[in-house]
Amino acid sequence: MEKKPIDISFLGRSTLDAAQQLLGKEIETVIDGEVTSGFITEVEAYLGSNDRAAHTFDGKVTKKNAMMFEPYGHIYVYTIHGHNCMNFVTTTEQAEGVLIRAVEPSIGQNIMAERRGRSKNLSDGPGKLTEALGINRNDHNGMHINGTILKIYGGKTPKKIEATKRIGIDNKEEAVDYLYRFIVKGNPHVSRFKGIKDIDNGWK
Repeated sequence: MEKKPIDISFLGRSTLDAAQQLLGKEIETVIDGEVTSGFITEVEAYLGSNDRAAHTFDGKVTKKNAMMFEPYGHIYVYTIHGHNCMNFVTTTEQAEGVLIRAVEPSIGQNIMAERRGRSKNLSDGPGKLTEALGINRNDHNGMHINGTILKIYGGKTPKKIEATKRIGIDNKEEAVDYLYRFIVKGNPHVSRFKGIKDIDNGWK
């Protein structure tokens, strides 16, 4: 039976809720005929003009962040330190989004390894997963979700979702303390994994 992409209308509502609902969903890319996919294990929510850590905090539209001001249903890709990072744009009236920080590799792990030049830690970080899935800013910024290149499927269900502080925003005043990072508890395919690995990687 052929898989069908999920309805992504939930991205148009609460960004914090959408971030948690994305955990376990399967991202699949088809690039140059190569199929790769992974189950989302780690995300961070960014709440636009009310969030000092967001690229759209001051409400100013720039060449870099313009895609964040469009309605939900596409991705916003930015680069930092030479790495591409992928966000799912959320809502229709606010410039908000969810950074996809990590996935658990599924389809095409050999292709992921070739793209990454390694066989371990393929996608446990925002720059790692985009490289593994073949996503970059030049080719894919603004690309529609559930288009020809990137689709989202139902995937798996987390046993428990854990909320923590976001990573790498130490100079963002009160936003440093927001518990806007969500992970599948016990899944080792997340940034800076610590603790005990769940026997089922945290899936039901």
